[in-house]
Amino acid sequence: MHKDLSMKQIAKDVFQIPLMPRDSINCYLIDDVLIDAGIKSSYTKILNAVKGRKLNAHVITHAHADHQGSSKVICEKLGIPFWSSGAEKRQAETGNATSEYPFQNHIVTRFQRKYWAGDGFAISRVLKEGDEVGGFKVIETPGHSSGHISFYRERDGVLVVGDVILNMNLLTTWVALHEPPALFTTDQSKNKESINKLASLKPKVLCFGHGPVLINNGELEKFVRKINNKERTQKGERL
Repeated sequence: MHKDLSMKQIAKDVFQIPLMPRDSINCYLIDDVLIDAGIKSSYTKILNAVKGRKLNAHVITHAHADHQGSSKVICEKLGIPFWSSGAEKRQAETGNATSEYPFQNHIVTRFQRKYWAGDGFAISRVLKEGDEVGGFKVIETPGHSSGHISFYRERDGVLVVGDVILNMNLLTTWVALHEPPALFTTDQSKNKESINKLASLKPKVLCFGHGPVLINNGELEKFVRKINNKERTQKGERL
């Protein structure tokens, strides 16, 4: 029997849609809501994966080029509304997906702007901390971008992390927990605060924008201790 590799079930009503080899870019389906939409050429894979399913909304964790690239096409093809946090609304609606990147003239920024970013689409619902989406609670996790949000389901500990943490080195594609690269991160200090905020939820299953899903057996806690110890050391050296 042919095995459908376009979607991987993670938990009840939670599916990963890998958009690139080795899970290097992912989006997720939670109940009837699509989270993130890859780059602008990802729409075919997404539409094929959700074919035959009734979707009622599309939401982004943040409006970077590898998360909103296909948002406009998806929303138009499926006739569904587009949701984001308030701080991501302008980028989502204009398609200016690299506007917050710290290094605007970097070759990677220019590449993503030209080849990955999709057109903007009107946001019909602005999400905030505590809102419910597809049975998940919205968690405000700024830092990687100013309005980044994550999604948590308390009953089984499933957490859609977005890019607050990566489970992959983006250069080598080796699997391991990492902070997002400074090249794409608006405020690294705030992102560390968001990492700690997510860790405090004690999630059992972590779904990343980049890298394979992780069944947490202490890896998250070890990672958090590592980055917190590193930050304390760096602060001590500056004193």
